Amino acid sequence: MVSLWQCFFYVTDGYKVYPQYIPDGDQIVSKTYMTRVEGENTRLRHYLARLARKTLCCSKCVTVLKHSIRLLLHYLKFGEVPVPA
Repeated sequence: MVSLWQCFFYVTDGYKVYPQYIPDGDQIVSKTYMTRVEGENTRLRHYLARLARKTLCCSKCVTVLKHSIRLLLHYLKFGEVPVPA
């Protein structure tokens, strides 16, 4: 499943299970880079309650979750929410 993301490299915290899923040479173990990744995850959880743990707003539909994240990223990049006419 990780191969579907088509990434050049993966930044991890060095957890022992990652080499089973990430090819040799594609994993970067770095506390500095992980801080940035966790910061982005925190920001997403801040804006989308459905990504937070132990909440009633959790998404049960993967499609709705994907659209919610796409809308949020569009808003953060362009400052507006696309509304169909």
